[in-house]
Amino acid sequence: MATLEIRDLRVTVEADNATKEILKGVDLTVKQGETHAIMGPNGSGKSTLAYSLAGHPKYTVTGGTVTLDGEDVLAMSVDERARAGLFLAMQYPVEVPGVSVSNFLRTSATAVRGEAPKLRTWVKEVKEAMERLNMDPAFAERNVNEGFSGGEKKRHEILQLELLKPRVAILDETDSGLDVDALRVVSEGVNRVRETGEVGTLLITHYTRILRYIKPDYVHVFSGGRIVESGGAELADKLENEGYEAYAKHDVVDTKGGASA
Repeated sequence: MATLEIRDLRVTVEADNATKEILKGVDLTVKQGETHAIMGPNGSGKSTLAYSLAGHPKYTVTGGTVTLDGEDVLAMSVDERARAGLFLAMQYPVEVPGVSVSNFLRTSATAVRGEAPKLRTWVKEVKEAMERLNMDPAFAERNVNEGFSGGEKKRHEILQLELLKPRVAILDETDSGLDVDALRVVSEGVNRVRETGEVGTLLITHYTRILRYIKPDYVHVFSGGRIVESGGAELADKLENEGYEAYAKHDVVDTKGGASA
């Protein structure tokens, strides 16, 4: 069973000629088959957590550990983390001029699987996945994210998720910029992957609307660079009704639902 364990993770970033601590001791365990929602206001450190796990060079880990099945994630390069089974769906997917979606996907699958997928079965696999996401087959020949709408970019992220079959999927505000129809299609894609029971999901979001489609096992409130409360799906309803203001002064981590002090 794949398990991502984060212990006392502390991360800084350079900004305005100063070093600022963003993550101030994050503790979280995500097991295979579980879905954890991370919720919190802007600036609380949610996206910093996602990018630090993926190995973004902008962020410096100053303390703590991150392991995947006991292997030291922080010692891995970005590509090694991806091959180990960590997947990040970005809040703002970048454009990659000159690289077609089809080439990008097959190259990614080759890197993750250790060998190139057989072309005939791969074309069928991609076509079926695109159909499930209501994506025009013509997108396969377009450059990665170039000229894509926000919804198209997010569908492409979930297309990667379905094809690459990671062990842990980190979804950073996948719902941002999506209309109702796109949100439903994207959520259905995430749920298809979850239903295999083979992936642990870390879903980062501001709002509860995506949680109407993707039901989390655990909800964690992020504030001030740490988890300040954890609970079940009912905690999302509480946040919807009461907002985040009550958590602004919290500095103690609740130990329920996979978080620990």
